[in-house]
Amino acid sequence: MEEMNSNEIEKLTNLPVSADLATDVRTILQEARKIVARQTNTAMTAAYWLIGKRIVEEEQHGEDRAIYGDALLKNLSKELTAEFGNGFSYTNLKNMRKFYKTYQDKKGQTLSAQLSWSHNCLIMRVQDPKAREWYLREAAQEQWSVRQLERNINSFYYQRQLEKGLTSGADKCVANSEPNPRTFMKDPYVLEFVGLPPYPNHKEKELENVLVDKMQDFLLELGKGFSFIKRQYRISTETSHFYIDLVFYNYILKCFVLIDLKANKLTHQDVGQMDMYIRMFDDIKRGPDDNPTIGILMCADKDETVVKYSVLNDSQQIFASKYLPYLPTEEELRRELESSGRDEIENE
Repeated sequence: MEEMNSNEIEKLTNLPVSADLATDVRTILQEARKIVARQTNTAMTAAYWLIGKRIVEEEQHGEDRAIYGDALLKNLSKELTAEFGNGFSYTNLKNMRKFYKTYQDKKGQTLSAQLSWSHNCLIMRVQDPKAREWYLREAAQEQWSVRQLERNINSFYYQRQLEKGLTSGADKCVANSEPNPRTFMKDPYVLEFVGLPPYPNHKEKELENVLVDKMQDFLLELGKGFSFIKRQYRISTETSHFYIDLVFYNYILKCFVLIDLKANKLTHQDVGQMDMYIRMFDDIKRGPDDNPTIGILMCADKDETVVKYSVLNDSQQIFASKYLPYLPTEEELRRELESSGRDEIENE
């Protein structure tokens, strides 16, 4: 704890100084409160783990552990609530018991201590130990809110990363200093937050409007490193003007990312149009330090023939991905991933 405190104090000491006293004092207090909140969270997480451990040990004394454990938690809840107030309901005590059983190893304890109790209660429901560890690490590194974490678990974020053989694709790219655009692409993208009916009962403009309105959710689904630049981005030649639905920059890949929305089945004309956009963008907008521009055709449905016999087959700059305007079931996701996997195998 002393080492952690000294590190935090060093951070406070090195805060930038401005010309305004009130601004600097306000910054110091805000950072100090963040430190206190983090330390309090770590202490309470450790306390809940220890409470869970003690409950499990006590349950061993009962001959019928199920009945004894149930009565034990109900009585303990009454005592603790009377003395310490809310937070010690029967359900919460069951979660503390599960918390201890789930994270009996040191690694799990260390990761879980970086998150709030609400985060941990969500992650404990994940059955796969590897998925749990991934959600713990990603939620802490990316500072996901509880709502974002719940949404990512419900949209099978881990499984979609795992299907590509990656559970931390962006980190691997950074570590190897060899960014690979394919590791940043998803298929399918889950866009349940748009609130639109499935294909063919919505239009591209409707989808574009909602994505811009829900940009925070969309950026979360896109993944790491994306920053939004503009919708209907105009790119002009000497004779013509063209408009790209959505333009982003990925600071990890160090390149522009163009997204063209297609609320129908992908066609070879769509692929040709995106190929033209990429060539124009590379020629007119790409800076000397930027990597080649990437284009994503986000479509309601894919034609496997178009995917196989177009530039999509071997391009490292154009990608076609299906989007789902709803949360899929596990079976639906499995079918989509299998379909996507077949496309990739055929294209190799």
